[in-house]
Amino acid sequence: MSPPGTAAGGGLAARRPRRLRLPLLWRLLLLLWLHAARPAQGQRAATNSSVPDVCATCHANATCQQKEGKNVCICNYGFVGNGRTHCQDKDECQIGASKICGEHTSCHNTHGSFYCICLEGYHPSNNNKIFIPNDGTYCTDIDECQVSGLCGVGGRCVNTVGSYSCYCMEGYRPENGTEFFHPAGNTVSCKVTDCGRPPSIPNTDMIWNNISQLGSSVHYQCKKGFRSINGRNTSRCIYNGSWEIPAIICKEVDCGIPPPIQHAELMSNPSSSPGSVVQYSCQKGFEYAGGNNISVCTEEGVWVKSTLTCTVKAAIGNVSIFNKTCVKWRRSTRETNLKMVYLFHIQGRRWHQEAFFHEAVFNFTAEEETPELCLDLQAGMNYTVNITVVSPEPSRPVTVTIKTVEEEGFGNVSVFNDTCLKWRRRSGRIGVKETYLFHIQEQQGYLLKSSHETMINFTTEKENPEVCLPLPLGVNYTLTITEASTKLVLQIPITLPATEEELLSNVSIFNETCVKWQRKVARAGTKETYTFRILGRRWYQKEFSREMIFNFTTGEETPEVCLELNSGANYMVNITTASSKGTSALITIAIKTEVKEAFSNMRILNDTCLTWRRSIRSADRKEIYSFHIQGRRWYQKEFFHERAFNLTIYGQTPEVCLDLHPGTNYTVNISTGALDLSVLVSMTTPIIDPPFPEIEFVTVHGPVPALSLRKAEDRNGPISFYQVIVLPLALQSTFTCDSLAAVTFFSNATEGYVAAEFLAKDVADNMLISLGDRHYYGAFYNAPLKQGKDYCVVLRIISQWNKVRTQSCAVWAQIEDLSPTLQHMTLAGLGSVTAICLILFLSFLAARSYLHSTVQVPPAALAKGVSYETTMDAAGVGIASSFLEIESVSLL
Repeated sequence: MSPPGTAAGGGLAARRPRRLRLPLLWRLLLLLWLHAARPAQGQRAATNSSVPDVCATCHANATCQQKEGKNVCICNYGFVGNGRTHCQDKDECQIGASKICGEHTSCHNTHGSFYCICLEGYHPSNNNKIFIPNDGTYCTDIDECQVSGLCGVGGRCVNTVGSYSCYCMEGYRPENGTEFFHPAGNTVSCKVTDCGRPPSIPNTDMIWNNISQLGSSVHYQCKKGFRSINGRNTSRCIYNGSWEIPAIICKEVDCGIPPPIQHAELMSNPSSSPGSVVQYSCQKGFEYAGGNNISVCTEEGVWVKSTLTCTVKAAIGNVSIFNKTCVKWRRSTRETNLKMVYLFHIQGRRWHQEAFFHEAVFNFTAEEETPELCLDLQAGMNYTVNITVVSPEPSRPVTVTIKTVEEEGFGNVSVFNDTCLKWRRRSGRIGVKETYLFHIQEQQGYLLKSSHETMINFTTEKENPEVCLPLPLGVNYTLTITEASTKLVLQIPITLPATEEELLSNVSIFNETCVKWQRKVARAGTKETYTFRILGRRWYQKEFSREMIFNFTTGEETPEVCLELNSGANYMVNITTASSKGTSALITIAIKTEVKEAFSNMRILNDTCLTWRRSIRSADRKEIYSFHIQGRRWYQKEFFHERAFNLTIYGQTPEVCLDLHPGTNYTVNISTGALDLSVLVSMTTPIIDPPFPEIEFVTVHGPVPALSLRKAEDRNGPISFYQVIVLPLALQSTFTCDSLAAVTFFSNATEGYVAAEFLAKDVADNMLISLGDRHYYGAFYNAPLKQGKDYCVVLRIISQWNKVRTQSCAVWAQIEDLSPTLQHMTLAGLGSVTAICLILFLSFLAARSYLHSTVQVPPAALAKGVSYETTMDAAGVGIASSFLEIESVSLL
């Protein structure tokens, strides 16, 4: 009988079954495909009949459990393995006792389990000696100090982590051991501290209560006749059982040399021991004036100071003054023909002139019993005169007071040039300002016409004052002068001659400071010399006074002369001639005060310099200008620059250059002290290049790191924005900071481009920037860098203000042999995996098509010819191995 599945007489009965061999990867793909297309539930019974019983194969230390509808073998707790062939003991203690049992424990492994024990000094929280920490048991420190008397008498226990230690209490010290000790196993104990008898100090007495325990003290004091020359006199019993060494040193008392007494001397050379006594007596030329002349040496080593007072013997008496400045006196000594030297010290002051001081010192020698001396004293002074005998024996001084009489208020009064006066002031008032009141009255015969009178005040401090009065010719005057301080009055008659023709006619003023007039006909064509006397004052500036005298010679019929006058002042101009003696012309000129006279054509040069034109009248005269400068910045609120200084200017067109900060708005106030005028100038300084970027230069071989951008200061102007520039490394040497201002990646990538631009207000300090992240920053695209290329990265800082643009650059990084980044590598790897999967899928389809075209397998045979063998590990977590065999069958 033929075996089932063969033809009765066919030639295929003796044929050996043919097996189709496929590669392993193809086998896996076919297995997955067959698993997805396996037969229905009714057909599966035939297949399961070939799968062995898994639970029967479990290890002795494993149990069989169901996982997701399947039986799997799992090793018991405490064992590890696959659950079928082996389950060995797991050493839980190998990971460390602290990790499995907790702190302060020791771990002990057993077959299939373990247990924990607390270390010495600790006990388990459940009070069991051994434990497994699955119930929260842990080891805590044992407080051994709860046992009383553990450290012995005088000892104190201190608990430590896992142990304890002992130390001796105050008043005890360790015996045969260190400060901290452990009584277990040694003989250290605490003994009462006893320092014994205190040490003796030479020349001292001890004050002690016979207690020598810790903290006891003893005091020392010097014996009589001795004194302490050093500090601490106390000793204490200290912790180591000894007394502190006191610093007291007692030395025998010695008062030393007795103290000196002014104008006194010692009577003898005494001892300096305690109780010694010395006596003093006044020196020669001095006499006793009171006090105790005895000094005693005390036990403290000091002399009690004597209160003796000795004064110079009086040698001068009966002092008197005669003839206002002469002094005479009587000598006290009765010796005749004895030359005596007197010292005179004279000091003089004036009550109305505090700065005035007259002083003289000299010697005077005389043999007379009643000497006399006349002193050279100035008038109007208060003097103090000290007279002292210096030889043969000094005496105490005698002081007398002398007041000298002032001179007359007016002296040597004279009239010159018909209308001018001069006089000599009294010597006592020289150097002091004095005001004189001039009262001028016109006189006709013996009558005074009060309707034609003038009142003038004149102030001067000169010794010989002069003043010219505005008096017309041909009139008689009475002039009364009153000195304000003394009320002295002087009255002078003045008679002016009449003239046939006026000296000056048609006098006029033009251009504010120029004078012209018409000469008299008789003098036309001949040269005439005119004398100008000018006096100028300001009502608002009392100390201002200008006086000028000069001669002017001309032959013109209508002369003209321009005067050099200060602005803002009133002037009196008196004009006289030598040919017409006694005649004069008086003109009053008032000069206005105007800013344009002090400051005209004000201009700004080179942004920080100023120039202007001074008035012609002051061009040759120096003038002090005050400058007050204030500067601010709108973009830097906290910025404020202020300066103030004075400058002396010469010349008609001064030029001043100021030290100003860039990028700042300034207001400059310039004023003159002479005219009390000022002008305000506004100046704006341009910005300069911003500070160079602070960067950390990096050189990179490979992927580009993130670069850190540091914020710059608005030092030279407002920072507007930051630019990151990328250019080929070969072009670094030819790059200029002002190039590539707006070049993007799309317009000029080969020669460099701006990769990013950040507004200054958007930049934070240490901001990280990644090159090539494909983002737009401002109007610029941050393009990825090409592989294999070398690049240079430049950071540019740009300032823009008032239509001025400045910039500063720094090389930030150099990138050589650019390698692909992790992102590119990841994308390339994913692409490769996708391609491989696509190839495998196509191969699977080709294999399936090949099988269908070469072999026709009946469904029943296919069900018998296909088998699965699957091995699960002990945890049941996956397929260990798989294979597929396809046997060919003969066609019936």
